[in-house]
Amino acid sequence: MTVDQITYSVFGIVLVLALVFDLGLLSKKNQDVSIKQALNQTFFWVGLALAFFFFMWYEKGQGLALEYLSAYLMEWSLSIDNIFVFILIFSAFSVAPKNYGRVLLIGILMAIVFRILFITVGVALVDRFHWILYVFGVFLVYTGYKMFTSTEDKEFDPQQSKIYLFLKKFLPLVPHDGGGKFMIRENGRPVYTTLFVVVVMLAAIDLVFALDSIPAVMGISRDKLVIYTSNIFAVLGLRSLFFLLRGAVNQFDYLPQGISIVLVFIGLKMLGEHWLNEWFSKSELVALSLGVIMLCIGGSIFYSIFMRKPGTPDKL
Repeated sequence: MTVDQITYSVFGIVLVLALVFDLGLLSKKNQDVSIKQALNQTFFWVGLALAFFFFMWYEKGQGLALEYLSAYLMEWSLSIDNIFVFILIFSAFSVAPKNYGRVLLIGILMAIVFRILFITVGVALVDRFHWILYVFGVFLVYTGYKMFTSTEDKEFDPQQSKIYLFLKKFLPLVPHDGGGKFMIRENGRPVYTTLFVVVVMLAAIDLVFALDSIPAVMGISRDKLVIYTSNIFAVLGLRSLFFLLRGAVNQFDYLPQGISIVLVFIGLKMLGEHWLNEWFSKSELVALSLGVIMLCIGGSIFYSIFMRKPGTPDKL
């Protein structure tokens, strides 16, 4: 077996065993997850991602391992935005806390499948049309600029979203969870519950977020292994991160500004790739990307803890 085949095999085996361990020992069916349980699960998934970083270092070398770590941190920080939207979706459809874990798991597994397809198409396009990277670069700079300068907090309304309206138009929906089921029968015909709607919306919303995150990861690394593994590890950690941060996610007022600076930096890096490669070595660019990501994300989180925006409640 080649080094790539060994690495992919280890990654697949570790994920299967980790999911079995998480579902079998760390999670309890139809029970709300406590902060302590969420903390244990978060440590588990982050620890697993970091263990894979050291495995990558051993198998593929320092450069690729640091690219993976940078990409993972980028995805992990962007996932906090996902959590805010997930909270709104659960609230809008009155999902019972005991169903959170199961619904999140199915939605996230669907999101992984969609991301794999999305990444595969994106990588194939870049391999064939290299100029697409410059389109991604412009898109990231624009997205980061709009995120940084945004002064309006437009709250997402799940029941007015195009995804929900599409499902409502083509599927028979009922306004309840069917006792924890995704589909039930009423008047002799199958109907879909709010839990089914929420699962579809979680997967679809994550795909929308992937429009930002996957180009950003490709700005950090072009290696397929790095792109796939960093995305999957970050998405798998979403469930535990949701339970850990659901009560505190609104406290990170300045995190979007930190993320926006990173997006602009990566976009400019993609646009100036030709000249940067003449001035810096690949290892120096990877180290620079990692430093900017850690500084911006960590700095914005700490700044959010000690400062608050005008008109917002005091920090807890």
